Order: sequence, then structure tokens, then C-alpha cells
Amino acid sequence: MLQTVNNSARNDRGVLAGAIDCDVHPRAPYTEDLMPYFDTHWADIASHRGVVMRELTSYPPHAPLTRRPDWGVEGQAGATLEKIQADILDRWGLKAAILTPLFGGAMMHDPFLGEALCRAHNDWIQKEWLDADPRLRASMVVNLGRPEAAAAEIDRMAADRRFVQVIIPVQTEIPIGRSVNKPVFEAAQRHGMPIGLHAGSMFRNPPSQSGYYSTFIEDYAAHISAFTAQVANLIAEGVFAEYPDLKVVLIESGVTWMPPFMWRFSKDWRGVRNEVPWVDVSPAELVRKHVRLTSQPFDAPPGAIGKVLQQFRSTDMLLFSSDYPHWHFDGDAAIPEGMTEEFVRPMLFDNAIATYSRLGDLK
Repeated sequence: MLQTVNNSARNDRGVLAGAIDCDVHPRAPYTEDLMPYFDTHWADIASHRGVVMRELTSYPPHAPLTRRPDWGVEGQAGATLEKIQADILDRWGLKAAILTPLFGGAMMHDPFLGEALCRAHNDWIQKEWLDADPRLRASMVVNLGRPEAAAAEIDRMAADRRFVQVIIPVQTEIPIGRSVNKPVFEAAQRHGMPIGLHAGSMFRNPPSQSGYYSTFIEDYAAHISAFTAQVANLIAEGVFAEYPDLKVVLIESGVTWMPPFMWRFSKDWRGVRNEVPWVDVSPAELVRKHVRLTSQPFDAPPGAIGKVLQQFRSTDMLLFSSDYPHWHFDGDAAIPEGMTEEFVRPMLFDNAIATYSRLGDLK
């Protein structure tokens, strides 16, 4: 019988001491917060165009279901620095937390405005968040409208090693592995940064192969199709063959879909692998080497978790995440109930260190 973590009291605070939380959501900045970080031209453009939204976020900031009602800040999808410190950093004794901005600058159709917003946001989060607490790390935001400019932004911010990954919504305008995005992959690999694909969409295209959904639940339940499509594309386009040190982190993708996806993709690849001769090892092997998943939401009933985890045939792929303060956040019951001991320690610390080379100073 598999030995499991004792979650009967559903309080994992002691177990979480020293862990690295790989998905924490800060509040999005107001436009007025970013104005000091624009140059004169873009400050004028932001004012002239009326880019004065209260919060530049892809996550509805005032929708009640964007956060747990008993956590977070009233009326905000993300949390303030003080709340993050009190609710998870100090409460759990975390070694570090990676901030995951859900920022609208990455989605702007005007790539030049999007780039300016992303630059300002990266400077803002550096000064207002990273400088305020040494336990914080951050994902930098980029706009993919001009990949060369996105790569330049990665190069610009890479001098600050507290930026540990590049964050992109999983539903992009074109499949992310296309060669036009090579500058982004090159810059990410050059600086030891994973690409983080977070649940969400640029909505440049309908979110399904059959058009737009009628309800939120359709989009939510079928969202894993976006992650499967991007992983398949990255492999088929030869991204991992060309960039052997690149890691991709799937954030809020769910977990249980991955083992059957790896099995099916590897099975079908055997019959048509002459189509992708650069994929010279099993896709499942490539996924285990290059792809990581955050643990929240862990979409399996407790009795099935042990079996699902064994199907990964690897203890390296899961990264601990709380998704604080969004609805998936489980408070002190942060470790999926039924998770086996062999997966817990790697998930809480070791896998993050191995995935994010810039966290090496935390060893």
C-alpha cells in the first residue's frame, strides 16, 4: 500500500516550512502606479489614448469568484504585499514565492504599447515588490507581438536574478513553438529562465476549435486542450531539440491529463515519426525532461492521486503552488490529499530549484 501524507487535519503548515511557492498572484497595478515607469513618450500616449483602466489585468479584479472570500483583499483578484507576507510567507515559513502577474500589457494588440506597458510593469514589480521582501521572486511579462522586442525585454531584466521566468498566457495568437518565437526561446535559455504558460487567453482566436463558448464552465472545463496543444506544438516544432536546456512550466493547467497525453502522443508518434525526424526520442521522455506542472489545481479525487502520480514515472515534474489568493487556493490544506511521500519533498523544494536555475542561491 502506498504511504501517504497524513492530511486528516488538513493543516500542512509545518510541512510547508522551507517550501517554494511557484504561483502567487499579486494585485495588478493601476495605471497611475505605472506612470513613473514610462518614458515621456509613453506617459503621454497612455494619457492620450485613455489607458487609464483601474487595473490592467486579464483577471476581472472585482468579480467575487476570482478569489477565496476568506482570503485575499476585498475587491481585488490579487493580494497586497502585506497580505502575501501574513497569509503564506510568514504563516507557512516559505523559503520563497514566485509572483505570477496576470497583466493586460501582454495581451495588447498594439505591440508597441504592449511592450511599453510590460516594461513599466517589470520595473514596477521589481521596485514595489521584489525590493520589499527578499523571499519574493517574479515572472517577467512580455508582449509576443514582436518577438525580437520581447527577447530584448528578457535581456534587459535578466540582470536582476530575482526574475526567474517569462510568463505568457497559454492561449496565444499562434502556436507558441512556431519559429517566429525563436528569439524568445533563445533569450529564455540564455538566461536560464523557463517559459511559464499560465491558464488564460489573449482571445485573438476563438478558445475552441468550434468557435466561442456560451458559458464560463465550457471554457474552464475544456481549458486543458490549450495546454495539450501547446505541449504537442513545442515538441513537434522541435523547440526542445533546438533548445535542450529550455524548461516550460504549465501553471494552473491541472495535472491528471498529462499521463494519458504522454502515452497517446508517444504511441501516435511511433507511427508518423518520419514527419518530425528531429523528435528522435519518445515525446513522453521529452515531456519528463522539459515540462513541469504546478500542483494547484490538482484535479483528482484523493483516492486516485497516488495512482495518477505513479503514471508520471517521474517525481521531478510537479512544482508546489498555492494559487494564492484565487479560488483554487486551499488555505493550510495546501498539499493534495493522498499525495505520496516520495512526491512531497521534491514538489515542495527540490523540483523548483532544478527548474528555476536562478533559485540556486536558495539551496
